[in-house]
This record gives sequence, structure tokens and C-alpha cells, in this order.
Amino acid sequence: MCGHYAAWGGRYAGRMLPRVLTDLLEFHAPLSAVQREQRGAVTLLTPGVNVLALNATFLPANLRGVDIAAVLDWHEGQGVPPLVATAGPLVGLPGREVARVRVVQADATPWAGGEGVVVEQVSRLHLGPWAEALTRAHGTPGWGEGLARQLAARLEGDRDFVPLSAYRDGAVVGALLWQSRACGGAAHLWGARDAAVGEALLGAAAGLGGPLWVSRGDEDATGSPGDVVHYSVLTL
Repeated sequence: MCGHYAAWGGRYAGRMLPRVLTDLLEFHAPLSAVQREQRGAVTLLTPGVNVLALNATFLPANLRGVDIAAVLDWHEGQGVPPLVATAGPLVGLPGREVARVRVVQADATPWAGGEGVVVEQVSRLHLGPWAEALTRAHGTPGWGEGLARQLAARLEGDRDFVPLSAYRDGAVVGALLWQSRACGGAAHLWGARDAAVGEALLGAAAGLGGPLWVSRGDEDATGSPGDVVHYSVLTL
């Protein structure tokens, strides 16, 4: 029987990281441009893409043994903010929280259609409209082109990921990237114009394989069971 974070046990298991961070790394690392490991901390960097998890250092709960100065120096050397991800509020380091997400098991059933929404699997050749819909859903229009270019290169030949687009009246109104897991799947990269589109996307992803683990904005899932991931910029 599949349990909580059934996929935990992949490449990043045993890195002293909390399971929720390991789960996010298993999803995002194959999509990143750079991956760097140092004494229990893992950094992903993806220039030209504004996805937080693709540009952060994932920190263990116990910072003893982590060379924070080296982490800061590396971020500075790359010309990017020292963004860190922690399972819980940042403790022991000065920083400014910029976002938080809640990783939950989606309450979704396979999508049967309705609300004028159609969900289809798309190829990497159609990632332009997919990425544009995703970035617009998160209020960051203009970042779609860079995201599409990055994912097109990473998804080529990778059967573990399936991009889904939601359409209404012929327009792309939502996007989701599903990752196959040993038991079920994950969708930590998704966005929808409205609740009906979101329900359709999550239902289509659930139909590909469940249970389905997703990232939601914490304000959209307050009170829901799950683990909260905090993204903070260090101010040392």
C-alpha cells in the first residue's frame, strides 16, 4: 500500500533533508540547469526561469555542518539572490520570507469533463502556450518563453513527465506537469485561471496515477493537512 511521500527513497534520500524537501527535489532537479550538493544542502539553479524551487538551496532542519558562508558565496558568484527552502520557518539565520507552499495530497478524482474545460496531454513542441498559461496563472507574464525553452530541452525523451494543458473556448487557460512515481504521481508545477480549470487539471493528473501530491499556495490550502515549505532570502 502506498503511504505518505511514497516516492521518497530516490536520489536525494539520505541527504539529511526533510522528506517534503526531498520530494520537491525529486520533482524539480531533473528540470533544473545546475545541481549542486554540499554538506547536506542541495542547490538548484535555472537562469531565465522564475520557478522558486528551480533556483533555491534546500536546507536540512539541523544546520550544523552546513557551510552557510559557502552557500552565500556561491549564490553571489552566480549573481542570484541567496534563496533557501526550509521545511518550516527559517530558524537560526537572518532572512526575509518571500513565499510559502503547502505540499498536500490532492483531493481529486479522474476528470470526466465539464464546465466547458478540455484537458489534453501536449508534446514538448507545444510548451510555448503551456508555459505562457502557467506563468500567467501565477501572475508572472513574460517568463513563459524562458520556462518553455528550459523544459523543452529537459523533457525530450523523458517519459517520467507528462505536460497537460487545459482549454476553454480554444484558449489555453491552465497547465500542469505530472511526474510518474513508483506509486501515484506528483504535480508540483501547475497553475489554472480559475477553480474549475484547476479541478479539471488535477482530475486529469489523478487519472494518470494516484495518489497525487501537489504544491499549493499556502493561502489556498490553509488548514489542509500537509507540510509547509518556506522560501526565504538570506540577509547575512
